[in-house]
Amino acid sequence: MKEKIITLKVEGAAQGQWSSLLLELNIMKQAWKSYGVNINMKASGLKNILNHGTRVNEVVRKNRRSSK
Repeated sequence: MKEKIITLKVEGAAQGQWSSLLLELNIMKQAWKSYGVNINMKASGLKNILNHGTRVNEVVRKNRRSSK
């Protein structure tokens, strides 16, 4: 099957809106993967946004109080 290309040009989006858009597209990418559709995404800051936006309780903070 021939490769299909979609180009999105987003103007006027705030940083939070841009992050949300990329995270939602990533959710779609993951959902469609089970149907054999491989989607490649390219965007400025994509790697950082996906790293911070897809974390689930990965940050372990030390308790400042001693456990004595």
